[in-house]
This record gives sequence, C-alpha cells and structure tokens, in this order.
Amino acid sequence: MFAQFFGAYLLNKEAVTRDQLSEAIQKLSDARIKLGTLAMHQSLMTASEVDEVCFIQTREDKRFGEIAVSRGYLTDSQVDSLLKAQTPDYLLLGQNLVDIGALSNTDLERLMSEYQSETAIDDMSIENNDKSVELIHTFFKISGQHVNDETILYMNLLFNDLIRFVGSDFTPLAPVALEDYPIDFCVTQKVTGQMNIESRMDMGRDAAIQFASRYAKMDFSEFDEYVTASLEDFLNLHNGLFSVNMSNQASMELILEPPYEESGDLLMLPKNSFMLPVIFPFGTVSLILSFY
Repeated sequence: MFAQFFGAYLLNKEAVTRDQLSEAIQKLSDARIKLGTLAMHQSLMTASEVDEVCFIQTREDKRFGEIAVSRGYLTDSQVDSLLKAQTPDYLLLGQNLVDIGALSNTDLERLMSEYQSETAIDDMSIENNDKSVELIHTFFKISGQHVNDETILYMNLLFNDLIRFVGSDFTPLAPVALEDYPIDFCVTQKVTGQMNIESRMDMGRDAAIQFASRYAKMDFSEFDEYVTASLEDFLNLHNGLFSVNMSNQASMELILEPPYEESGDLLMLPKNSFMLPVIFPFGTVSLILSFY
C-alpha cells in the first residue's frame, strides 16, 4: 500500500501534478525496476552516482551493474543481491515519475528520505498490516482529520479491498470534512449496531463502468443495472468483511442494511463525515464516509 500513499504524499508536497502521477500509475504494470533505483533505495549509491552511470551507458554498451562495479560504486556481490531483492511497489512508482521527467533521481532520493522520516516508517519495503494501519493513521493526521481507531481499521480494509478486487493503480487524495456533497452516480450502504457507518461511493458513469468491469471481471460497455449491482456488491462485500473483523476482534456486532443507489443531486450528510477522492486511471472515485 506504500505506492498509493507515497503518491498522495508527492501530490501534497506539490512535487508532481495529478496528470503526472496518473501517467506514472498507468505504467506500473509494464515497468521493471532498474538496478540504479534499487541501489539508491538501499543507500548503496547516491543519486548523482546513478546519474553518472546512466550517462556512461549512453556512451558505452555495458550494463548498469558492470559500470557501477568498474567505478567502485558497487561490488559484484552487491549487484547480485540487488538483482534478487524484493521490489517495493512505491519504488517503481518513483522510478516511473523519473522516467517521464516529473522528478529527477535527486528529487526522488530526497522525497523518499523525507517521506520515511515524516511518516516514521523505517522500512517501506515491508508491507504488513500493522505498518499499513500506521501509514493510514499518519495519512489522516497529515490531512488534519482526527479519526478513531475503528475508522482507521475500516479505511485500512477498504484500501486493501480496492487493491484486491479493483486494482492497485490508484492514489488517495487528502480527506475533506463536509456537510453536503453534490453527487453524480452514488451507491450507499448503512451499517448499524454498536457503531453506525454510512458508506458511499460516488463517481461519473464512465468511471462506474470501468470500476464495475474490474470488480466483476467482465467487460461492461454501457451503464446499466449490472454496473449498479457490481458497485453495490463491492460495497456490501467490504462492509461484510469489516463486520466480521469487528465481531472477531472486538466482539462488536454490526448489522448491514441493503446497499442502494442514492437519489437526488445533493447529499445532506450527518456530522463527522468526510470525502476522500481516489484517483484511478479511469477516473476519480469519491469515498464519502460518515461514522457516528
């Protein structure tokens, strides 16, 4: 999940634009990590050394590792270790931003260091549930939103469900507190019991077709009842998983009401509501959530 939140961090710092980030995200599935990016990530080479080796490659028909070893920047064993290393997804996103000219290697080196320092996450190559929860907590804190532990757990599961069932090629933007929201196409589900949740997803109809196609693993070509049913099913699946988790972990019993399409042009929301835009290559999905 680090790639998604690293992208949000870069946008918040105004280091890249939304268009640049979207372009880099779209290239994730086809990109391959470079040895220089890995060496910089593990502090074995500096950005300037990586740039130097890349420049030499334009003059000599040699691999990056050969040149780095000949220059004394890496040893043969370090090259072997880097080639076998597990690649964190946020690193590939950063490399894509360098490749399209949105960042330099020096920019990427600095921003990765600042991000790790500001989020207090020591090893961004290890993605486990505890680190994801910590990352989401920091994400809301930086955005100025103060939320409770149950909300953090809900959002952690929601982002993971987006990754599992829709795709990892998204970036969440900063959540915004609101009292009302003008909707386009919106599906809603309410959860009641020992805590109350109103969860909504709003998006344009073209984006809804693409979201539903990914989730249902079918190629929907037009907006119809199957698209609506797919989005409702995703919301119901997520809230069902959250309810099971809360029952198992906190003995908290929750009741799911049936999901439905929201009508009207303007939603009037309860207190403690926020909207969190999520950028996919096919469009923006607005998550509108109320906890009370």
